[in-house]
Amino acid sequence: MRSIWKGVIAFGLVNVPVKLYSATEDHDIALHQVHDKDGGRIRYQRRCEICGEKVDYEHIDKAYDDGEHTVVLTGDDLSSLPVEKSREIEVVEFVPSAQIDPIMLERSYFLEPDSKSTKAYVLLRRTLEETDRTAVVQFSLRQKSRLGALRVRGDVLLLQGMLWNDEVREARFPLLDQEVKITAKERQMSAALVDSFSEDFTPEKFTDDYQEQLRQLIDAKLEKGDTLATEETFGGTGGEDADGEEGGKVLDLMEALRRSVEKNRSSKEKPKSTKPEAAAAKTRRKKGA
Repeated sequence: MRSIWKGVIAFGLVNVPVKLYSATEDHDIALHQVHDKDGGRIRYQRRCEICGEKVDYEHIDKAYDDGEHTVVLTGDDLSSLPVEKSREIEVVEFVPSAQIDPIMLERSYFLEPDSKSTKAYVLLRRTLEETDRTAVVQFSLRQKSRLGALRVRGDVLLLQGMLWNDEVREARFPLLDQEVKITAKERQMSAALVDSFSEDFTPEKFTDDYQEQLRQLIDAKLEKGDTLATEETFGGTGGEDADGEEGGKVLDLMEALRRSVEKNRSSKEKPKSTKPEAAAAKTRRKKGA
């Protein structure tokens, strides 16, 4: 990993020098836009609407338009703002971790000690762990003043960008204002359904099926040297669900809960066949056909 920012965590008279690293990465396969007629790459160019010339990025400034007037902001203008020059992650307050609403969280960054002595870093990490607190911080990154949550992940301090309060919309849906009657039996069945799905969360068991299928499709096309239809690669999908029942049918809530519980329980109780056994069974089915 390569650090994208250097600065200090500042709380009180204590400064903790740190390096900032992106904690996440995008695993999506990169796709380009092309012309369907000849496969030519589609590219976008930055052109000035006044002179029509193509403009290099180094000659592009930013501007604010209020509808009548345009205010041009140069790179020097933006860099003159005090917050842009700040290299501090300023701790504003320590709050109970449970009070941080996940909807406010954005990008995550790992913080590495940037000093020969890691004592202040470790002390802050242990203090957050032992008090079950999250540090609410303010910092500047990429020409923006940001709010953040500083917490512990394993042995590392993790900084998570946060939305400002006025950036989170308020949800108001009229249907939810209506009184809804839920019976004790429905609550019991719903709880049973939740219980049948209850597991410890293990992120590694979940995979991005779309990206995997996209890679299979690309590999199949490369192997054939030309094109291959999606249906030929993955098989078609009809108007029925996985159980052979027609989709879109509206079920009674209790019936839907009952079916869900039974389906999930039966799938857990069914013994899993090994790959060789599954392959042998598939071969027998083909021969019988």
